[in-house]
Order: sequence, then C-alpha cells, then structure tokens
Amino acid sequence: MIAYIIRRALYAIPILIGVNIITFVLFFVVNSPDDVAKLHLGQKHITTQQIEDWKRERGYHLPLFINGERQGVEKFSETIFFQKSFKLFLFDFGSSDSGRDIGYDISNRMWPSLAISIPQLLVGLLVTISFALLIAFFRATYIDYWAVVICVALMSISALFYIIGGQFIVGKLLKVVPISGYDTDLHAFKFLILPVLIGVIGGLGSGTRWYRTIFLEEVSKDYVRTARAKGISEQLVLFRHVLRNALIPILTGVVVILPTLFIGSLLTESFFGIPGLGSYTIDAINRQDFAIVRSMVFLGSVLYIIGLLLTDISYTLVDPRIRFS
Repeated sequence: MIAYIIRRALYAIPILIGVNIITFVLFFVVNSPDDVAKLHLGQKHITTQQIEDWKRERGYHLPLFINGERQGVEKFSETIFFQKSFKLFLFDFGSSDSGRDIGYDISNRMWPSLAISIPQLLVGLLVTISFALLIAFFRATYIDYWAVVICVALMSISALFYIIGGQFIVGKLLKVVPISGYDTDLHAFKFLILPVLIGVIGGLGSGTRWYRTIFLEEVSKDYVRTARAKGISEQLVLFRHVLRNALIPILTGVVVILPTLFIGSLLTESFFGIPGLGSYTIDAINRQDFAIVRSMVFLGSVLYIIGLLLTDISYTLVDPRIRFS
C-alpha cells in the first residue's frame, strides 16, 4: 500500500506540471505582462517606466519560458514560468498581483466554502440515496417511470435557474431567509440555509438517477435472488444487502470530491455573496489576477488527485478482495 501511494504521488508531479503549463499558456495567450500591468495600474496615462516598475516588483519582467540572456540552468530558471510555478510545489502561493497574501486569503476563505459544501454533501447524500432506494423498491412500476422522468427534468434545468428562482421565491416573496450576504459564528446559519437547499435540489436529479442505476444493477445479481429465496423481505434485501454492496461505486463519487470541498462553488458563492474560495476565484478571473488564478487551479488539481488516491484506498476498506502492490 505504501509503495502504491508513493508511486501515485510521483505520477502526480508530471500531471501538475502539465496543468501549470496549460494554465500559464492560456493566460498569457490572452494577455501579455504589459497588458496585465496596464490593467492593474488602472490609469489613463501610464508611462513605460511605470509599467516596467510594476512588472519588476511582481516578477513579470522576465521572459516567459526561456531566458536567452542566461546560460545553463538559469536559462530556464530565470523565467516567469519557473519563478511563478516552482514555489507552488512547496505550497508557497506568494502574493497576488494586487499585493495580498494568497495563502492567508485561502486559509480564511475556505471556512465559508466548507460551511456550504459539507452540509450540502451530507444532506444531498441522505436525500438522493433515500429516493434512489425508494425508486428501486418500486422498480418497473409507474412510480419508477415518473421518478426517472422527473430526475431527467431536474437534470435539464440550469443551476442558475435554481439559484435565481430560490432567491426570488424564498428570499424575496416569502422573506424566510436573506437573499445574499454572510456573517460570522452562528449568525451565518441564516445565510447558509438557502444556498445549501438550492444545492441539494440542484443535484437531486442527477444524484438520484445515478444511485438508482447502481441499486438496480445490484438488485439483479445472484446473491439478491438467493436472499429472496430464503424468505428475506424486500426491505431487508435493499438495506442489508443491496445498499452495503453498492458502497464501492458510491464511494467513488463521494470520496473523490471530499478534498475539493475546500474550493467551494463558483456560482453559488458569487450569487449569494459568500466570501469563500469560489467567489475568490471568480473575482480573480474578473480582475485578471494571474497569481490567484494559477494558485487556485494548482490547489484544485492537487485536491482532486488526493481525492482519487483516497478513493482507491477506500476500496480496500470496503472490499477486502482489493489489494494494491
């Protein structure tokens, strides 16, 4: 197991390097360092010296990938790509183009993101698995048919519709909870109810349909028919046998997203004014702050790789037949 984890960790290095290269190229294809400097200086009449000073303060005065004025290793190390990317592998995110400490911002903003994503995940799992089991119990009936139709309809609706519709109905018409905003401590609860509720409803269709497929696949297997032949009720078959044996595919969808809960939801946080990492990333994209965008893309890639690794490890806990060498 240890050898497997080390091997997977080594595989992650070229993947992260590739992600950094793609992010870097995409950003600087759109904007040159001079364009970034002009955007952040935000003045009508900007001198060449002001642009050069801004670039030098933030390390954008170097060549992008290859420094023709240097020799040996410095030909590649004295570049914007190396200077901006190497420290990321040490989780040193540095400062944003506006001068803020990115690491400090991440450590503060991840808590509002977790306050939304964790309840949304737990409540969503409980609701979707319960509905999927209920549909599996009434399989091949009109309840099953119309449940699938409703799930497909829910999946076809844009997430923006749920957000805007929820804000209008629950926040504006009924005035049950605030439309947007955030507060600290226990006062944040009233601001989190609506985003969590909308997140659960938005994922209800796809989640229920996915788990229904898993349960129906298990229901058709031989061990289920054997359990029924022994006289076990259908309810016990579903909860004692089907649900337990469906844990592996369920873990695939759950464990892999656990680390990425820190990143938050881009749309939800932006529309509800939640100061989490999702809105932090959106604001950075709007300001074209490459330092923050690069850090968040790198962090998201690392967390996703960790999620895949945790998924593989969790397989061995659920199914003892699976072993890694």
